[in-house]
Amino acid sequence: MKSGTMSVSTRRSMELIDITRQVYAALTDAAVRDGVCILFNPHTTAGLTINEGADPDVKSDIIDGFRNIVPLAHPFKHLEGNSPAHIMASLMGSSLTIAILDGAPQLGTWQKIFFCEFDGPRTRKVHYHFIEG
Repeated sequence: MKSGTMSVSTRRSMELIDITRQVYAALTDAAVRDGVCILFNPHTTAGLTINEGADPDVKSDIIDGFRNIVPLAHPFKHLEGNSPAHIMASLMGSSLTIAILDGAPQLGTWQKIFFCEFDGPRTRKVHYHFIEG
């Protein structure tokens, strides 16, 4: 198994950051040809997802959708005031598992890997593990 951590800097309170190139670069450095890629986000107010990366409107639609699903102005009890971010992160999830074949993540034609910020801007981490097999 080959492991590491990548850094992701966000600029807005809510945004999706395409980290696909960073994952490819880490995979190339690890020289794994076939196996599994596990990505883990150790933050409680951010998530990970795979979705369409060709049309930038998809990212904004996802953020707008979350804003409609989770009431930002609800009187939450959590003292930090970021309960909506915790809920959105729980809905999105904190990890991804992606098959690796011939040295590349097996993504669909339009798919990209996104870090989902819900409580930014911040500097975040994503841990990766490549398991050869």
